[in-house]
Amino acid sequence: MMKKLLGVLVFLVLSVALFFVWRWVTVQTPPTIFSGDNKQSTGYNIERGEFEWVSERLRRWYVQYVGKPAAAPTAGPPPAMMALPVKAAQARLEKVSAKLEAVGDLQAGESIVLRPEIAGRVSAIRFEEGHKARAGDVLVELNAEEQRSAYAQSEAALKLEQESFKRIKEVRAKNLVSQQQYDESFAKLQNAQAVLERDRVRLARTQLFAPFDGILGLRQVSLGEYVSPGQALVNLESVDPVKLDFKLAEKYAAHVVKGLKFEVDVDAWPGRTFHGEIQAVDPRLDEGTRTVKVRARLPNHDLALKPGMFARITLDLGHVRDALFVSEQAVLAKGSASMLFRIVDGKALLTPVTTGERRPGFVEISTGLKPGDWIVIDGQIKLRDGAPVVQLDKDMR
Repeated sequence: MMKKLLGVLVFLVLSVALFFVWRWVTVQTPPTIFSGDNKQSTGYNIERGEFEWVSERLRRWYVQYVGKPAAAPTAGPPPAMMALPVKAAQARLEKVSAKLEAVGDLQAGESIVLRPEIAGRVSAIRFEEGHKARAGDVLVELNAEEQRSAYAQSEAALKLEQESFKRIKEVRAKNLVSQQQYDESFAKLQNAQAVLERDRVRLARTQLFAPFDGILGLRQVSLGEYVSPGQALVNLESVDPVKLDFKLAEKYAAHVVKGLKFEVDVDAWPGRTFHGEIQAVDPRLDEGTRTVKVRARLPNHDLALKPGMFARITLDLGHVRDALFVSEQAVLAKGSASMLFRIVDGKALLTPVTTGERRPGFVEISTGLKPGDWIVIDGQIKLRDGAPVVQLDKDMR
């Protein structure tokens, strides 16, 4: 279209130019005009001769340069697409042991926060922060003057009731007192015994003991401070062994059983691997996440593991299987799907795959590939499905 418009424009410009040239020539030398009978003549009508001569020249020029339509390009086969160079590798088949990976938090084997059951003033603190405590050690004592007095009073009252009941019993044997008097004396004796036991318990509550062996934390109370029931005084942690709680997907519930061994890595000890054993598996799954909760124990003789540490767990399920691995960089993410390019007959075919276990630099392909398939591991960004490719090298990986 643009070519025709340009031709018309040139035609108009040349027409005007030829007209003025013709006028100049006719003034100098009258032109020879061919009339309809094709005879030369000089006695012609100037106006008509000029018009016919110019019209003839313009007609010939238009037909020669403008009037012919542009030839349409001839149809033919499309040009062949150039093969793109790519780096390729072959999927490798390996035998691997079935392993599970999970994460969890370390917890103390036993853990409590020491709290008083009664109100009182702290009269003694018998521990050092961060030190070990043995089961039964007295850790904190409260002022017990009131409780000791009450206990002594109850003890004296009990002795009196015991003597009184002893006399009533002797007289009753001679049938000198009624049954009612005997029963009343016996009830008073039992009441005195109960009061003494109550006061003994209250007196015992003024001393706080370590319920198990462990390591004491930081105390939160000072000597002479008045404490209330339930107030936190100090925490006690049993850290040998330590507990480890973690969760696994529902599909592994049948493979995880009590006694299964596992390995643990923590950031605090890079390069060191700890070993543990599953202690229990929760029989009920979490309905929200469809996971099963597992509890394990790890020996901690050197106290290297601390409660609250983040742990990475590796469980070996014990059976070996065949797995197909490819280079990690060969797998492309297409939304939520994983894809890669297979090389078949010199062409790159985009193939959906399912990934599985991961290793440093490699990923397992569960579905979508066969052993021996060649795949593109470098240069796939510029590829499209079905594009011809040429392999720069072949890597048996």
